[in-house]
Amino acid sequence: MKKVVVIGGGAAGMMAAIAAAQDGHSVRLYEKNEKLGKKLFITGKGRCNVTNACETEELFANIVSNPKFLYSAVYGFDNHQVMAFFEEAGCPLKTERGERVFPVSDHSSDVIKALQKKLAHLHVSVQLNQGVREVLTRKEGTVIEGVLLQDGTSSPADAVIVATGGISYESTGSTGDGYRFAEQTGHNLTERRPSLVPLVVEETFCKELMGLSLKNVAVVLQHKGKTIYNGFGEMLFTHFGVSGPLVLSASSAYVQKAYGQRASLFVDLKPALSEEQLDKRLLREFESNKNKAFKNAVGGLFPARLTPVMLALSGIMPDKKVNEITKEERQMFGKLIKNMPLTVTGCRGFSEAVVTKGGVSVKDVNPSTMESKKVQGLFFAGEVLDVDALTGGFNLQIAWSSGYLAGTSVKGAKG
Repeated sequence: MKKVVVIGGGAAGMMAAIAAAQDGHSVRLYEKNEKLGKKLFITGKGRCNVTNACETEELFANIVSNPKFLYSAVYGFDNHQVMAFFEEAGCPLKTERGERVFPVSDHSSDVIKALQKKLAHLHVSVQLNQGVREVLTRKEGTVIEGVLLQDGTSSPADAVIVATGGISYESTGSTGDGYRFAEQTGHNLTERRPSLVPLVVEETFCKELMGLSLKNVAVVLQHKGKTIYNGFGEMLFTHFGVSGPLVLSASSAYVQKAYGQRASLFVDLKPALSEEQLDKRLLREFESNKNKAFKNAVGGLFPARLTPVMLALSGIMPDKKVNEITKEERQMFGKLIKNMPLTVTGCRGFSEAVVTKGGVSVKDVNPSTMESKKVQGLFFAGEVLDVDALTGGFNLQIAWSSGYLAGTSVKGAKG
């Protein structure tokens, strides 16, 4: 039996504590907040998208940074095992569109309650309002010794698992402590950037459209003429640009490949129709409204608030009679509907980012155990590592899998 300290009471930390305690170790979990799972509580708009029910192989296609590093973790505790874990822990689940898995109750608090119940059952000592100041080592920094707490007392340990999250949503306690611990113990960090984050757009009409949600649209994101993302789903106009699930996923590619630079975002407002089919539809609309002004003939194509913007972008005079519109003008309008252009100039900050891209370099961590290659008995799990994924439950899957692997690997740590 080993003495194990887990730093951080989020998804990865709670799962790591449970896994270590199931192996019979004495586990203490330190959380600086007044309660566990503060970020879990707000994920999925408070519903908590626990994981994704896709084929396990498909998970890796949705992991953006260092998917190969996570092979052992994910195959050791995959999405189906995660679902079984929560069902058995008294939190029934359901699968929705896009294979997203949620608690049946639609309450993230039920996910947290299931984890708390498990921690209590396994006699994990949960210390709330107790931050960690420093990770302690011996043998010239090569072996873990324990942690120094904020109150000045030390907590000896044979293994320490750092699961402190990133620096996104700082209000939940993600203040980058884990990066400090990693640096203090000689680990390398990759650049941290906000990811799954709203995009800032140059066009001022976004402000006029603020609050308008577009469902079932497709987007293509291009940087320097190359397509870096394409996807389908829902997006939302904001006072500074665009957001919504589709844009958050696109932001992952933007942050990775075009961070801080200009990029082009094209929105296909009618992805179910080819350009040819759309042109036929426009012909029908124009035929039945041939004596009307252009501005009064296209209302059925878009949400009302979007119509004036599309009229302005088309370059066709709003009062021009439909029967005077040329074939070229009609076809150009069709192209606009299939490729509404937006100019991305940047992204919002960490306070609005779902996850942090970057973190503890995976080169310094053993992918088979999540143990540091530099300090015996020191483990890393979850968002503190340089791993991140698209929206849809994939980031939480990384947390569960890496936390579980860290917890079950404690027995092999020499300490």
